[in-house]
Amino acid sequence: MGPRARDLGVVIGRLGPGPHNAITDVGGVRVGHATVVRDEPSVARTGVTVIWPHQGDPWRERVYAGTSILNGYGELIGIDQISEWGLLHSPVVITSSLAIGMAYDTTAKWIAEREPAQGRSDVIMPVVTECDDSFLNDARTFPLAPPDVVAALDGASRGTVAEGCVGAGTGMQCFDFKGGIGTASRVVADPAGDLTVGVLVCTNFGARPDLTIAGVPVGLALTDLMPGGHAAGSCIVVVATDAPMLPHQLRRLALRSGLGLARCGSIGANGSGELMLAFSTAQTVPRAAPGSRIRAEALLDGAFWHEPSAFDPIFTAAIEATEEAVVNALFAAETTTGRDGNVLHALPRDRVLEMLDRAGRSG
Repeated sequence: MGPRARDLGVVIGRLGPGPHNAITDVGGVRVGHATVVRDEPSVARTGVTVIWPHQGDPWRERVYAGTSILNGYGELIGIDQISEWGLLHSPVVITSSLAIGMAYDTTAKWIAEREPAQGRSDVIMPVVTECDDSFLNDARTFPLAPPDVVAALDGASRGTVAEGCVGAGTGMQCFDFKGGIGTASRVVADPAGDLTVGVLVCTNFGARPDLTIAGVPVGLALTDLMPGGHAAGSCIVVVATDAPMLPHQLRRLALRSGLGLARCGSIGANGSGELMLAFSTAQTVPRAAPGSRIRAEALLDGAFWHEPSAFDPIFTAAIEATEEAVVNALFAAETTTGRDGNVLHALPRDRVLEMLDRAGRSG
């Protein structure tokens, strides 16, 4: 894994990060990866990434969630249930496009082994999403298997999150460079106590001329190191926060992460599945409660326009963390050769840093 943007003096935005500058800075959130790289019997450059919203069982202690779609040429299993109930009740599983069914099936079985209600008194349908890694990965051989999903589910942890060519990001591209997994966080000052917003991205999107880092259009100058063919690709964005937010507010937060993609150069391309999901860990929602009633705390909607808004700094945090997570994915990824000799080159970090330095955007 290569250096991160801040390690190299590239500071994005004006808000400060959490201690790990990762989605895991939001209390309880865990991330697990399973990476599959081999050349025989077929070329595999693929994997699975799992995000847990808290330390417990999310099918019993759900969290409020919302989704937003920048461009919908992609799949997010579970989006209807989130839109209807506003609840996330499983880990979020990210994988290769053609493996999404297997990942769903495996996760449902994994839950059934731990939850007696699964398939009896309840049906817990996991949230699973995907990006296409078939430029490097021989997806037609279906190299991912249930043990890979289980490894990511079982291996999730807090703290530092591996980035770049790991997990679901193993075979991904970003602006015609090697992409992958990236993460970042922001801390927002609040009278009731600091709030954290964390983001994890699986980057598989963007056209080279549009690549912008810290406001500098570096892609226009990086005309070499191009792959054999360009595909619009996709991007999955998962936003976590400990701010008290209801589902409709989290939908708004997920929408703002799309602005972070736009700052990097996304146009929401016609062939791109740019799918965003946001959840809040501020409280959990049980399966049952006395009188079917619970109390929920939330940020104030519709405040007077001339008074400070609690939403604006949190929206800013989501935008900045998304932008930095994409840049971290690019900086961490390494040149990778895959099926049929296809190559995705790593971002030439030294050249990019020179351009940022000339523009006064690195230090």
